[in-house]
Amino acid sequence: MSVNTVPVAKFRLGRIVTTQNALARLTQEDILRAIQRHMAGDWGDVGEEDRKENEFSLTQPLRLFSVYHSENGVKFWMITEADRRVTTVLLPQDY
Repeated sequence: MSVNTVPVAKFRLGRIVTTQNALARLTQEDILRAIQRHMAGDWGDVGEEDRKENEFSLTQPLRLFSVYHSENGVKFWMITEADRRVTTVLLPQDY
């Protein structure tokens, strides 16, 4: 029997909101998996500069940005605001 581990959160997500477009194109599992990765500091498919900025932003009141892909290949973003009150799941065209 395997034990599923829950990643340790590196920051507060605040309220999680999702755009209508993202809700229509992503599964609940896609979103939940991304939330776990994002809160654990796994920024997904961001470039090196954004990765470094996120690591710095963990210690400052700055936004956090991740890029993920759903099981069926849909690219989506997760953005936690600088005040850590809201995390938004959205597609790039929703921005």
